[in-house]
Amino acid sequence: MRRKDDDTTSATFALTILVLLAGCVPEVIEEAESVERESWSVTAWGERYEVFPEVESLVAGRSSLAHTHITVLEGFVPMAEGSVEIILRSGAGEERFRADEPVRAGIFNVEITPQAPGEYDLAFLVASPGGREEIKGGRVRVGTANAPGAVAEAPPPAGSIGNGEPLSFLKEQQWRGSFGTEWVASGSLPQSVEGVARVRPPAGGAATITAPVDAVLLPGLWPHAGRRVVRGAALFRMVPRIAPERSLATLEAERDSHEAELAVAEARLLRLAGLLEVEATSQSEIEEAENRVNRIAGRLAAAERDLEAAHSAREGGSAGATTVTAPFGGEISVVHASPGEVVAAGAALARLVRTDSVWLEIDVSPEAARRVSKGIRGVVVNFPEGASLRVENGSRLVAIAPEVDARTGTVKVLLEVPPSEDLILGTSATAQVLLKEDAEGIVVPATAVVDDGGVMIAYLQLGGESFARQPVNVTARQGKWAIVEGLAIGQRLVTRGGQAIRRSSLLATGEPQGHVH
Repeated sequence: MRRKDDDTTSATFALTILVLLAGCVPEVIEEAESVERESWSVTAWGERYEVFPEVESLVAGRSSLAHTHITVLEGFVPMAEGSVEIILRSGAGEERFRADEPVRAGIFNVEITPQAPGEYDLAFLVASPGGREEIKGGRVRVGTANAPGAVAEAPPPAGSIGNGEPLSFLKEQQWRGSFGTEWVASGSLPQSVEGVARVRPPAGGAATITAPVDAVLLPGLWPHAGRRVVRGAALFRMVPRIAPERSLATLEAERDSHEAELAVAEARLLRLAGLLEVEATSQSEIEEAENRVNRIAGRLAAAERDLEAAHSAREGGSAGATTVTAPFGGEISVVHASPGEVVAAGAALARLVRTDSVWLEIDVSPEAARRVSKGIRGVVVNFPEGASLRVENGSRLVAIAPEVDARTGTVKVLLEVPPSEDLILGTSATAQVLLKEDAEGIVVPATAVVDDGGVMIAYLQLGGESFARQPVNVTARQGKWAIVEGLAIGQRLVTRGGQAIRRSSLLATGEPQGHVH
């Protein structure tokens, strides 16, 4: 059984403990507040880099960790090598805090230990093999343990005209794919008219190479599709074909007959020449005899060639072969014949096209043709697979058809443009003829516009990982560029990767997950 003085001692000890604990309460609360300090972030852009730090609240005399993401804007890739300084400036001077290497590509941990409370101008000094740049980051407030500091004034963009809740798209997701951002700015594009275009060679720039005689095509010298040739280049060799019913004996007999006939004609011409000297014949008889000698000599020569060709064909040789040459410089587009093939006179052997110049034959409306007649500055060709080609230097208006095509209701416009690997002869595509006048507005890369279920939208970057969906109206589109309504100058626009943000927003479920740092 306990004694009374033991109870008194216990009570006194308990009272002492309570008093000690009561004296420690302010320190415990203060420590809890320091553990639960909220973080803040800003996003700042320079010419070379985007800086996105996630920072613990700023308290004078205490270290705060700035988990800083650095993106190299050219290629939109994480900065893998270099250093980052965070600078706090005030009227009393500046404090600098630095990290000399990333914890992993694109992420630098910078410890900030400000000395005194107050407002400071925030700046970032980023240095890498790609260049050195100081970037303004707005203003921040350094506080106390009871009133921690955070952002006092964020750098632009300060807001958005987008609708709905901000969308999260993490830096790790941005760095993995094709992504990019730019400031929204005004500009201009040439006004244009659109039509269906066909790529064709210039007038007189296509020729079908044909066989001049019935012949057998010889192997060896042989063109192929895509081969470049100059004017006069040999394309085919062929041996004239002799009728199969004419045997070697028949051909030899024809030759011998022509030789004998020629000998008789030459002897008669010689006699007439002697008679003319004694005026026993007339000059007209002499001329007729000379003509006969020439005709027989021609038949003899032809007989000898036929006989030589017949011998060569039977022996697999090329004696008496004829060469077919290119009428102009260009490229072989197709070959119709094969070596050893027997072809008739006039048969198509190959097609040759000029490639030093290309014509675009474009069907446009009559009203568009009238606008084109006032002058052009170029053309944009939009291919079915989505690629486009913009041509300004070297393009010219060749002609405009004088009448409307009754079948299509369009007018043909001919443009000449320099050759390009993209302009394959025979291709059909849509084309925009660029006129002299300009259209003013917000000009953005065409890749910035995303088709979201039939609604044209763009994505605005509100911060490093925060985005907004913004409906836009496309008023003009020319190849890689578009003029849009619905954006404001000074906003940060996603120019590449909008589709990835859209997919991410559609797939997102539950609470957004943070980084895996």
